[in-house]
Amino acid sequence: MSLSDFTGRFRVLGLVCALFVLAGCNVRPLYGTISTGSAPAQEELAAIDIDPADDRVQQVLRNELIFLFQRGGEAAPARYRLRMILNSTKSSVAVEELSDVPAAYLVQMTTSFALSEVATGRTLLTGSTFANASYDFSNQRFANLRAARDAEDRAAKVIADDIHTRIAAYFAEQKS
Repeated sequence: MSLSDFTGRFRVLGLVCALFVLAGCNVRPLYGTISTGSAPAQEELAAIDIDPADDRVQQVLRNELIFLFQRGGEAAPARYRLRMILNSTKSSVAVEELSDVPAAYLVQMTTSFALSEVATGRTLLTGSTFANASYDFSNQRFANLRAARDAEDRAAKVIADDIHTRIAAYFAEQKS
């Protein structure tokens, strides 16, 4: 047996193994219609009512989720309710060498959420997610306030994307 025969057989064997691996793959579009004719996950997402916010950061998170769920369209009649608990902390991560003043801060956010049916009150999905965002500290007061607010907004958007993806995946799984 020559080296080229061995290489050719090895390639064919690799191709057959790859086909077996891909045969078990179940890929389908998250927002498209499924071949059974059921409604896409987007219709379920538009029917989620989100509890009111208590502060500015929670309002940013809520607004992001509303936009992600409704895609800028009209809200459907509420069939689901999303409750969230957001915790946020700020800590210094770098200190100026000679002045002992923070040079950078880290905003850490953790959110627990629960999705339930409005009609029955039955909990469908629970989870927790987190995000971190850092910002530099300067000697300008207004710049520090804006940098902190921007870091909070960035972290809230990351959390909103994660919650949206998890809930969309849940509905897509239920439809299959």
